[in-house]
This record gives sequence, C-alpha cells and structure tokens, in this order.
Amino acid sequence: MIGPGMVFRQAIFLLTLMCILAAHAPEQAKAQRTTSPFSVLELDASARAAALGGSIGTRITADPSLLYYNPATLNPAMSGTLALTYLNHIGDLNAGTIAYARDVDRIGTVAGGIRFLTWGSTPETDDEGNEVGSFGASDVVLTVSAAREYAPRLNLGISLHGVFSGIAGERASAVAADVGAVYMLGNDRTAVSATLRNGGFVVSSFGSAEDRLPTDLRLTLSHRLEHLPLLLAVTASNLQAPGDAPSNVEGLSAAMRHLSFSGEFLFSETFNVRFGYNHRRHQDLKMNARLDMAGVGAGFGIKVNRFVLDYAFNSWSTLGGLHQFTVRTAI
Repeated sequence: MIGPGMVFRQAIFLLTLMCILAAHAPEQAKAQRTTSPFSVLELDASARAAALGGSIGTRITADPSLLYYNPATLNPAMSGTLALTYLNHIGDLNAGTIAYARDVDRIGTVAGGIRFLTWGSTPETDDEGNEVGSFGASDVVLTVSAAREYAPRLNLGISLHGVFSGIAGERASAVAADVGAVYMLGNDRTAVSATLRNGGFVVSSFGSAEDRLPTDLRLTLSHRLEHLPLLLAVTASNLQAPGDAPSNVEGLSAAMRHLSFSGEFLFSETFNVRFGYNHRRHQDLKMNARLDMAGVGAGFGIKVNRFVLDYAFNSWSTLGGLHQFTVRTAI
C-alpha cells in the first residue's frame, strides 16, 4: 500500500526534476523571452483555456484539448472524445487544434493531436519596393500523449511534439516534450499541478541564428469552493525565467508578469461561465494609459445532446478581440 507520505514525496521529486530540467534551458531563454518561430506552441489550444487566461483549474473533464497544457490531466472521462478548436486571430491569422483521447487497459489514457497556424498571404517585393508576388507562412505541431494514475491522488503524464514551421520556402523544425503532474488533496476540491512545457531541441533553424523553443515551467493551484459552484485557480508561469521582464518593469509588476488568475462557475453539467486574467498579456498588449482590458478573457460552455460548445473572447486592447470556439463530442 502506498501511503500519502510517499505520494507527497513522489510529487516533490517530480517537481524538483522539472526545476532541474528548466534550469538547464539555454541562458538566452532564461534571461529573456525572445520571439520564437514556433509561436504556435504559445497559442491557447482550446476555448475553455482561452477564457480562463491560460490558468486552468484542475477538475475531471472530458476535454482532450487539455493535453496541450498538462498531459497529466488526461483521464478516462475523455475516452473516445474528439475536440475541434478554431481561433479567429488578428488580421489574416487563423489557427486551430484537433485532439482525441482513448483509455487503454494497463497503459492509461493516451491522446493525439494536431495544432496549426496559418499567416495568410504577404506581398513580396524586390529591392526597389516593386511587388513581384506573394508568400505565405504556416506552422504545424503533431502531438502524442499518455497519462495514468501513478499513485493515489497523483497523476503523471508526458507529451511529445514534432514542430514544423515554414515561411517563403524556408523551414524550421523542433522536437519538444511536456512533462506534467497533478496532485489532488484529501478533500478532492483542491489540486496542485506542475508542468514543464516545450522542453526539447531545435532540429533546424531559420537562417544562421539558432532558434529557441518557448520553454515554460508552470505551477497551478486550484480550489473549488464548498458552498458555491466556483472553481478558482492561480497559475505561475515562466518560472524558469524569473528575470524576463522588460527593463521598464520592475518590483511587484515584474513579479505579476508570471501570474494569471481564473474562475469558472460550474452551474450544471450543461452550462458553465468562465473568466480569466493574464497579467503578462495585459502588459504586452495594453495601449491605453488607464482602463485597458488587454489580458482579460471570458466565455462559456454549453452542452446540447452529445455535443459541447465552448466559446471564449480575449481582449487585445485597441487591436480588437479574439474569438475562439471548441466543439467536442464522443465518437
């Protein structure tokens, strides 16, 4: 019999391992988050996650899209479920995801998915500025995942990604992995999760400069209130790069860049309302000196017969807003 003390020690061991792996990330990635050609890895992969500002409270859900945030959230309730997500991004950018999960005896819950991002068509000009044609850009990520209950209240999971990016005939590729853990406390209303996302190596880069993967070490604490159908969560992200704030951001504001907050009203199995706030996104996108809604997300989930529709709206300040939809069903 595995006791709670051993489970706790195993969870601490996994978290320590994640920290060690993140600590060995490239110095450039730790000191400052730079633009990555593999930006598709940083897009919200589901409408529910987008509405929550990326701070996803841990609960048993049948949404296989969660594999893109923490593979340890895969569970038997997802078995046989297909999720399709579409994101109407700013300008001509379009993105989407596909995810499918299946429970397999003596293995656990396995899943696979595809993410894509297309950048539309961009005019191509010669040295004198004359338009001579156009070119496109796109990104594709192929993912396989697996998770299982390793000990009572402790789930572990892993995902492997093949990342491919192209622009105007040039190509870049990478191999990445996510490692995750979810630990439920004794009351089953509180959970702690840890994830190391996008750790790996670049196979080929654009040009002569070495491209980087957007590695992200994050911790999430979530709690479902006892007398109110509300799940609250706070996520600390990019913990492998504590000094990545711009030079004009310091003190409490710099620390807040690592935090996002969310709430989810679980009114029933057929209707939920969600909201979230991502402070990093707010700082990076805000354009108004006073009240600016950049970084704020909201949305809802509705179940109709065999289908679940999730919707999210995220403010991008004066640039507008992003609308995202996820449809999932058992097949």
